[in-house]
Amino acid sequence: MHHTCCDVLKSLLVKNSPLPCITPDPGCFYSMPQIWHRPCYPHLKHDLCEEPGGQRGDKCSKYYSQYSEKRLTGGLMRAWCTHSICYGFHCIPRGEGQNNVFLAIVMRWPKAPRVVVYNFACALAPYCITQEPEFFADTLFVVDGFHAKGHTKCLPAAFLTSYASTDPRLTQINSSAAECGNIALKQIRKSVSYMSQDHAILYTRVFLAVWNRLRIRKMKNIEV
Repeated sequence: MHHTCCDVLKSLLVKNSPLPCITPDPGCFYSMPQIWHRPCYPHLKHDLCEEPGGQRGDKCSKYYSQYSEKRLTGGLMRAWCTHSICYGFHCIPRGEGQNNVFLAIVMRWPKAPRVVVYNFACALAPYCITQEPEFFADTLFVVDGFHAKGHTKCLPAAFLTSYASTDPRLTQINSSAAECGNIALKQIRKSVSYMSQDHAILYTRVFLAVWNRLRIRKMKNIEV
C-alpha cells in the first residue's frame, strides 16, 4: 500500500509548463504580490462546479444560487485572517468555485496555510490536493461551525468541530472571522450596486483598507 501511494503521489507531482505571465487583473487586489504562476493540468478534469447555482461537490447538499437568481455577478473572493483582517480580494464574474480559492492561495502564499476554513471546504480539499498535493500536504481544510449545519450530507471529516475535539489548538481559531468581515461589507453593498464596476472595485478597496487599519489599531490597543 505504501508503494502504491508513493507511485500515485509521484504521478501527481509531474509538473507542466506554467502559464505565461498575464497583465495584472484590475479587479484583483491582494497585500501579497503574485509569486507563482498558475500551473497547467491538462490531465485533470476541469472544475465542474463553476456555474452559478451548481452543486458543490458530489456529496455536498449546499447550493450557491443567491447571485444567479438575481442575475448578479459572483461578487468578491476575499481572504481573511483569524483577526478579521482582509488579505485582499478579486472579482468573480460568475458563481464562486473552488478554483477561486485555489488561485488566491497558490499564486501568492509561499507556503500553504496550516488551516484553511472555508464554507465549502468539503469540495475545496480534494480540488486543491489533487492539483498540488505537495504544496497542500500539511494543510487542513475544514468547514466552520456556522456553515457546517447546512452540510447535511458531508462527512464529519470536513468539519472544524471534529478536529477541535482532539486538537485543543484548533479551538483557538476564530472560525467566524470571515463572517465578521462579510457583515462589515454589507454596509457598502447598496452603495456599490449603483456604481460602475471600476468605481465599485476602488470603493471596496478603500473600505477594506480602512477596515484593516481600524482592526490593527484595535488589536494594538488591546495588547497595550
